[in-house]
Amino acid sequence: MRTITATEASRRFSELLNAIEAGESVTITRGNRPIAEIRPAPRRRGKDLRLALEGIAAPDDSFESEIEAAVAALTVEDRDPWRDA
Repeated sequence: MRTITATEASRRFSELLNAIEAGESVTITRGNRPIAEIRPAPRRRGKDLRLALEGIAAPDDSFESEIEAAVAALTVEDRDPWRDA
């Protein structure tokens, strides 16, 4: 893991992001003390979603009609609230 100062990170931010995007992790220091570690963000895949949903029961038969009713309740006709004022 590379270590750079906060000043260097600020001055070379674009280069820093390129290195991180390429897989490098970087420690940022201020006054010779580590203050942050920056690493590549995890990439999510469909497999991750399948694993997260594993074991969760499927929606019951009324789920679709309940969603439709909720959406209908949120739908408001466009009207001018000042018209009758």
